[in-house]
Amino acid sequence: MRATRFFTALLSAVVLQPSAHAQDRSQTRSMVSSSLGVVATESVLASQVGASILERGGNAIDAAVAANAMMGLVAPMNDGIGGDLFAIVYIAKTGKLYGLNASGWAPKALTADYLLAKGITSMPQHGINAVTVPGTVNGWDKLLRRFGRKTLADVLAPAIRYADVGFPVGEVVSVYWRDSEKELRADAPTAKTFLPNGKLPQVGEMFRNPELAWSYRQLATLGKAAFYTGSIAKRILATSARHGGTMVAADLADFDGEWVEPIATTYRGWTVHELPPNGQGIAALEMLNIMETFPLADVGQNSARALHIMIEAKKLAYADMQHYDADPRFATIPVASLRSKAYAAERAKLISATRANCSVSAGTPTVTDNGTTYLSVADSEGNMVSLIQSNYSTVGFGSGIAVGGAGFALHNRGGGFSLDKSSPNLLAGRKRPLHTIIPAFMEKGDVRIAFGIMGGWNQAQAHAQFVSNIVDFGMNVQGALDAPRFSKETFLGCDVNFESRISESTRTALAALGHEVVMRGDFSSTRMGSGQAVQRNFSTKINSGASDARKDGAAVSQLLSATGRK
Repeated sequence: MRATRFFTALLSAVVLQPSAHAQDRSQTRSMVSSSLGVVATESVLASQVGASILERGGNAIDAAVAANAMMGLVAPMNDGIGGDLFAIVYIAKTGKLYGLNASGWAPKALTADYLLAKGITSMPQHGINAVTVPGTVNGWDKLLRRFGRKTLADVLAPAIRYADVGFPVGEVVSVYWRDSEKELRADAPTAKTFLPNGKLPQVGEMFRNPELAWSYRQLATLGKAAFYTGSIAKRILATSARHGGTMVAADLADFDGEWVEPIATTYRGWTVHELPPNGQGIAALEMLNIMETFPLADVGQNSARALHIMIEAKKLAYADMQHYDADPRFATIPVASLRSKAYAAERAKLISATRANCSVSAGTPTVTDNGTTYLSVADSEGNMVSLIQSNYSTVGFGSGIAVGGAGFALHNRGGGFSLDKSSPNLLAGRKRPLHTIIPAFMEKGDVRIAFGIMGGWNQAQAHAQFVSNIVDFGMNVQGALDAPRFSKETFLGCDVNFESRISESTRTALAALGHEVVMRGDFSSTRMGSGQAVQRNFSTKINSGASDARKDGAAVSQLLSATGRK
């Protein structure tokens, strides 16, 4: 009898094994799918805030701004109203994409000659001379006025409440806070805001920011005027003056973001959209065009061959981006040529199958015509937002300078300028720097995906890897975010970061080709960035969301109303 029971149990295990094996997968979690709206951010709280706005009758644009405001509270080193913003908006009713560039300009008096006369020979990466006019609030105003259903007061209300009451500090965010301690202590108002009682906030500890609540209330009452000409502007200018900065009232008052036309390429039947310079989206498109000339699906995901091709494509695209990209109001940028298939085919010929190129130069296209949070939202009507917003440097909370009494840090986006007078990205007054942050959007047939992956110069190469995961290797949006990534942080040399989930045999093969492998952890948010994505299938009318395991966030669905109404 015992033997019979043992045989039966063994047979059952064998029978069940195929089912168990079918559940094996490499992604960290499932997509979140809903017939209603979905919000994906780097914070569960921010995602919940965005979903709550949808539940109160707001659309994807309202939810995106509300979630962004919440992110400025819960991850103040990464983003906030002291930074810049870019967005791509998809309006389902018209089937049209709209691009928004809300990146600020340098103060009029902050020029290359001004810094060179002070003996400064390279662009400062921190401090007041790295501060440009913050564009985020202007971007919020433009988004809500053109496409929103809610007022700025409506969408800021949840963040104001949490700023007053407090929230538990997240696990990943607490590490960034710890790494910035030295910079935070260097300035008294900054320390007062972000080191309560002189101490670092710990994981799970409640953090309040009543000064930010004050700023958000000023915006809720007076709109963007509070920031660019009103009470917040006065505190920004006082902070700048205290640190010896060049910003004056007109630099803030005269600034305005702009609506721009997204640029695109195709990749094996999909159309991929980025924003034009001054962001680095052009590099993502060129990289994809180069990758398209190779049969990546045939050589296998994260194989040595596939990774070698992608890394070499990255070097070529980034060399061009670094050489040509700048504020298009100040420089002629060959955007059409850089994203052309013919140019990519010529650049692809420079990739050797047997050796890594450690010194890549920019090409010569024909001239025919640049610390961060990313979030995405899809609502029940199919409207979608791909939004990225940033202070630039995570360590140091951007410039390392908080606005006294206002509860937010000023970004250091001016660090993206050059003091090389031959560069199209030369620092000049009222000029926007070359930017790292880029939102993205891709589509094919009835499927639309709003996505982005933050992380400095990682972003364009991470976008290309995400697209390849979807298109070449058939992954869903969650798997495409979770998949192990490489990131080459430098423009020159053969060094390249790999997450340790990429196999040792693959790394060994790449090293044999001349790649200088730098090992990182299984999920390296610092080096590989982190992303979010939402997908809309217009045939099924189902939205799906994904959130990168490299951060504290989540994709959250809007809930059905208890009254039976959406």
